[in-house]
Amino acid sequence: MTSSDPGGTARVIDQFNQAFQRHDPSLLPDLVAEDCVLENTVSAPDGDRHEGRTACLGVWQGIAADREGAFELEEVRVLDDHAIVFWRYRRGTADADSVRGVNVMRVRGGRIVEGRGYVKASGAAS
Repeated sequence: MTSSDPGGTARVIDQFNQAFQRHDPSLLPDLVAEDCVLENTVSAPDGDRHEGRTACLGVWQGIAADREGAFELEEVRVLDDHAIVFWRYRRGTADADSVRGVNVMRVRGGRIVEGRGYVKASGAAS
């Protein structure tokens, strides 16, 4: 599988998303490359940067295992070796108990090499 294989990218991203939908962190280890880089949504304003398989896997497995929250997928777009994942993260039933965001992912050789997360902030200029 090459990085230009959109079918491979879609498969990897689908399994990645399933880990969070099912709260099953065991789906993640085979998906993360040794040289993976993750820029997540916290701490503001730039997010935290995590480098290497162990660091990225630790963050993602912790989120996937958290049964207090739930990700709702809004849309997934696969573009060659990139995927854009639009989501809503809920900590309750009301929209006020949630945040919307997007992940920009890159896959190479059947593994995630980059993940960048962004969220809509309240009070931000439009």
